[in-house]
Amino acid sequence: MAGTSQAWAALGADAALLERVSYGGASGGLPARLPVMELARATVAVCSIAAAELASLRTGRPVPRVRVDDEAVATAFLSDRLVRVDGKAWSTFSPLSRFWRAADGWVRTHANYPHHRARLLDALGAPGDIGEEAVDTVARTIAGLTALEVEEKVYARGGLAVAARGPQDWAQSEQGVMVAGQPLLTTTRIDEAPERMLGNAALPCAGLRVLDLTRVLAGPVATRTLALLGADVLRIDAPHLPESQEAHNDTGMGKRSTTLDLAQATDRNVFGDLLHTADVVVTGYRPGALERFGLTPEALAERRPGLVIAQLSAWGRYGPWHERRGFDSLVQVATGIAALEGSPDSPGVLPAQALDHGTGYLLAAGVLRALTEQHRTGGTRLIRLALTQTVHWLVHDLAPAPGEVEIFDAERWLTETDSPMGRLRHALPPLSYEGGPTNWVRPPGLWGTNAPAWGGA
Repeated sequence: MAGTSQAWAALGADAALLERVSYGGASGGLPARLPVMELARATVAVCSIAAAELASLRTGRPVPRVRVDDEAVATAFLSDRLVRVDGKAWSTFSPLSRFWRAADGWVRTHANYPHHRARLLDALGAPGDIGEEAVDTVARTIAGLTALEVEEKVYARGGLAVAARGPQDWAQSEQGVMVAGQPLLTTTRIDEAPERMLGNAALPCAGLRVLDLTRVLAGPVATRTLALLGADVLRIDAPHLPESQEAHNDTGMGKRSTTLDLAQATDRNVFGDLLHTADVVVTGYRPGALERFGLTPEALAERRPGLVIAQLSAWGRYGPWHERRGFDSLVQVATGIAALEGSPDSPGVLPAQALDHGTGYLLAAGVLRALTEQHRTGGTRLIRLALTQTVHWLVHDLAPAPGEVEIFDAERWLTETDSPMGRLRHALPPLSYEGGPTNWVRPPGLWGTNAPAWGGA
């Protein structure tokens, strides 16, 4: 598959391993004009191959064969929409997270988190709730402004609103031009730390410790995958930025979750103790948000040589938008995907949060490959990805796979388990290689309730 070859090459990996991959399954789960199924298939495939490669290193056996099932992949990409607790679905979007008609086009807002909602309402002079009055005020205010005026007004107050652009408008913008000049992802060695000695283990990430400083959705998908593969993953959030428990029900599989306020010296010291024995640090906040706490890659490498550091952003760590907050839905709108998937009368959307999920599997693949390369040649490793770079790959480099689209049925790839929240239904992991794990060892717990310590504490 061309997409798999492209992503595997971007990871700097051995092309010969692609021969160990086979494909199958019903391919109708992610219908779209753009090649979303090819993106999903390719990102899961490279993550699976990277896991198999590292498993081979840990066991001393040949690289196991990988099987990519389109139905399993599509189900996993829809996991946030399919998760249930005691049969109850999660309403993934707030009434204020939607498209609005502006004076000259369309705007999309994001207000799922309380702090983003408050900033949006403040910027648009609406009541501080999500009732009908607030929705009506937001609609009237946006209708009286151009889309770009809304974008600028809301971002100036720290909120999230993006004007809908066509693909050409994005391509000709300063940010779009800079994105087009970037590879799908970057992997670099930033020091001469010695080789990582990984002992024998049945799972590729067994014995490895991962600090997860990410939020919805791409970063948590990546760290959920590392947990599946045996890593001890500790998610850390700021106590004043609570996460949705519903979101954590989907992406907290196999992890533990705690809170630390890095603005407080005591909590910074706790974080430093955790970092001292960490193997991987994954961050998903906008550029600049964590650097003020001394968490630049260079500072992390100095404090803990030999780390794997993976950084994810929405817009890229460059250009005029590099410090902007962003989510999958907003990136779709800014980059022209909404126009490509919509009609002359209204913008459209992808059939899943495919930028998030796809970038998440790419991020996990980057971490796995970095661990393999560290074992061979050492060095602290830095992986960087951006949702906009995944967009460019989707729009310009991928092509729909030929062949008949088969009927999709997610039920085969869903399972249920008991959890602290109730009976949890969730998607099974899409990664599959011979001898690999088929499910997480434990369900998610209540967000933020674990001790800030490794292991079973």
